Amino acid sequence: MTGYLLRRVGQSALTVFLTVSTVFVLIRLAPGDPAASYAGPMASPAELAAVRDRFGLDDPLPQQYLVFLRGLLNGDLGTSYSFQAPAFDVVLGRVPYTVTLALSAILVTMLVAVPLGTWMARHADSAREVGANVLSIAGQSMPDFWSGIMLLTAFAVVLPVLPASGFATWSGLVLPTLTVAALQIALISRLVRREMAANLAAPYLTAARSRGVPERALVWRYAMANSAIPVLTALGTRFAAMLNGVVVVEVVFAWPGVGSLVVRALETRDYPLIQATVLVTSALAILVQLVIDLAYPLLDPRVRLGKAAAR
Repeated sequence: MTGYLLRRVGQSALTVFLTVSTVFVLIRLAPGDPAASYAGPMASPAELAAVRDRFGLDDPLPQQYLVFLRGLLNGDLGTSYSFQAPAFDVVLGRVPYTVTLALSAILVTMLVAVPLGTWMARHADSAREVGANVLSIAGQSMPDFWSGIMLLTAFAVVLPVLPASGFATWSGLVLPTLTVAALQIALISRLVRREMAANLAAPYLTAARSRGVPERALVWRYAMANSAIPVLTALGTRFAAMLNGVVVVEVVFAWPGVGSLVVRALETRDYPLIQATVLVTSALAILVQLVIDLAYPLLDPRVRLGKAAAR
């Protein structure tokens, strides 16, 4: 286990480094001038030159990269052009909001999608299951910005019972959570339905039923246990994606998370802020995947980590 962890940590560090380095190059090759965004549309050529000199934007790309690497090793990702504050600190200030939204959305997804998918599997090919399947496909097809606007119109305008934007109170979390969870519920419930249907029809479950095992135990102790790994993998993947910022939802609800910060950073060509955002979000996503890998043996003792898995 220790060797496995060390290898995974090393792989994760390399992945984050390569990701940030790739982003470093790509944003500088993209068209646009961050100096113009910083100085404003009325800036004179002399003012633009002063901004470029201040932030080292006229330096050769290899030199800029070396400066970036030195800062990365020292935990200094530079000063955000638009916030005039350390870029790393700006991103860390937004992370709790994104994590809060992602946690609430994945919790709602689990509480709804797993029972719903199980119910669909137990009533496979019935009229009720077909109706639930149609609804899940519809939920999967709806864009999240449209779902957000509809929820916003219904519960913040027509029935003003919830805040329209921001996170001044915990009630402001409800509409963004439902918007994000709607798509995830549709995806995960169909996955649970497929896995559970396959396990409910498996020979081992028929044998267990013939021995008089109660139906509840057959469903939750046997079938769900054997469906847990693919379901957990899907949930973890979706959760990791949410940690990268649910951009559209955050913009619709003016949610002060990483997603809306990325939009502002891209609009202003804020290189340090973009790099800090990529570093933090990629590290969080890889951490989630590592936790999921470590949870596999707990769900299925047949799964082993490290060299034993290779043998």
